[in-house]
Amino acid sequence: MSAPSTAPRKGPTPWLATWQRLMEGVGPEAAPGLRRAILGLLAAAILQGLALASIVPVFTALFSRRDLTDGLVWLAVFTALTVAASVLRWRAQGFDYDGQMSAATNRLRLRLGAQLRRMPLETLQESRTGELNSMVLNSVDETLQTTLTILNLIFIAVVTPFATGIALFAVDWRMALAFLAVFPAILPLYRWRRPAMGRGKRILAQAHQEANADVLEYAQGLPVLRAARQAGSKAERLAKTFEKLEAIQAYGHRKGEKPNILVASVVELGLVLVLALGAGLVAFGALDLAALAGLLVIVARLSEPLSTFILYTAMVELIESALDRIAALMRIEPLPQDDPAEVPDRFDIEFDAVTFRYAQAPDPALKGISLRLPARSLTALVGPSGSGKTTLTKLLMRQSDPQEGAIRIGGVDLRQIPADRLAGLISVVFQDVYLFNDTVAANIRMARPDATEAELRAAAEAAHCLEFIERLPKGWDTPLGDIGGRLSGGERQRISIARALLKDAPIVILDEPTAALDTESELSVQRAIDALVRDKTVLVIAHRLSTVAGADRLLVLEEGRLTAQGRHAELLACPGRYRRMWEAQMRAKDWHLVPAGTSAH
Repeated sequence: MSAPSTAPRKGPTPWLATWQRLMEGVGPEAAPGLRRAILGLLAAAILQGLALASIVPVFTALFSRRDLTDGLVWLAVFTALTVAASVLRWRAQGFDYDGQMSAATNRLRLRLGAQLRRMPLETLQESRTGELNSMVLNSVDETLQTTLTILNLIFIAVVTPFATGIALFAVDWRMALAFLAVFPAILPLYRWRRPAMGRGKRILAQAHQEANADVLEYAQGLPVLRAARQAGSKAERLAKTFEKLEAIQAYGHRKGEKPNILVASVVELGLVLVLALGAGLVAFGALDLAALAGLLVIVARLSEPLSTFILYTAMVELIESALDRIAALMRIEPLPQDDPAEVPDRFDIEFDAVTFRYAQAPDPALKGISLRLPARSLTALVGPSGSGKTTLTKLLMRQSDPQEGAIRIGGVDLRQIPADRLAGLISVVFQDVYLFNDTVAANIRMARPDATEAELRAAAEAAHCLEFIERLPKGWDTPLGDIGGRLSGGERQRISIARALLKDAPIVILDEPTAALDTESELSVQRAIDALVRDKTVLVIAHRLSTVAGADRLLVLEEGRLTAQGRHAELLACPGRYRRMWEAQMRAKDWHLVPAGTSAH
């Protein structure tokens, strides 16, 4: 399974497929209204074409002065058709003005958000945050917000002149044929240009997504970059991203310059030839000069829309590119839900011959792991970096499914437990805490939105948060900033534990939550953890072995395999990885800095 691809597709999207994707994008609630709006714009373009065609008999009647009544009748027809076209267009664009398109845009974003929640996290993590941000925001806007505007311009550029040409048969069939002959010249040019436009818009969209991701990464990492004196070098990298974007845009303009001039020239030349034919007919007495004057007005009115038709269709390619990216994201299947659905009533955990390989990885991260964690026990995972500890916890949270074997809680396969129910069974305290730019209360309450004020306060008190919460400028209502930047590492960790306490899940995963803390913060966090893990099934990833020496059982992982298990004393009694790690950490405790010019003793 791979992340949604936005690489340029081969060949243009069929118009029918684009239409279907557009209707899927706005959803069943808005699709009928959008169809009516598009049909309204189409009808308005036809009426506008008929109105333009009526200019010829208006001029003929009024300039000949033979029958002013006839001229006034045609003028009334012209006025009525123009007003009707304006009313239809206004009503059609009411889909935008009345907020229906904004509502459809919001629903599409919500569907994309729901899809992100359903996606396997392994797949989601293959995409950069900025790229997903660009897809959910920019791609949606490109798809929906400009659709009616672009279609209106295309209808005016194509449908209106075509309707005018058909109506001119009532005036002079030769002029009508000459006028309509411009269209067969445009179509081959459009078919010639469309593949290149499609590729260009998709390449440009990909460059925009990459630029979005680079900007977000730079902004989020700026404190670290400044501390490492790398802000300038990273800015150079960002500048290169912008230079690449500029180069793609400039290349697209250069490649499109001559074809666009050619298209405009063909259209203009075709319309000039229509006027030349009309002038010839006047010269031979086969056409009234007034009719030629009316034709001149029509050509002047339609020459610019016809000449820029190809440019308008380039915007359609932009919409198609956005639809492709949205469709790619929506095609990603969630992890399968096996039947019958079941929720465990006990909370022992079993890994049964589990083998797992990450996508694109050459070797499995876990190889035939079999183990059982009794309910209400404390089990520690130890081993060198890359041994598979974090992977084991990710599979327990069902961020991915193993390729072989099964994982069970209370005898129930994870694949049978509904995703929302499984999430309710497990609390996680990560080493790197992520807090949202919201209030203290909201960050804790997200674990259980229906919690009372008393329950919220009790969880914060058990996690030893009250002291620092009361010192904050607005107390519980203090916004914590991006990623909880207002708090220290220990304070963020305790907020995370308060969140887990409020959730009160029967299974707790701890990813070495005290590893990066100072001694005072570690003691506070450790007391909070003691409250959290009481009467729970606990799985802890440990790097400092001294913190888990009292665990019920320690599991030693090496290169994705379970190589040893037992209590601390049992593992120390046997030669192997655990004893070597313990001895190395004990030696590290005695290590100290020696001032220059002195000798160590």
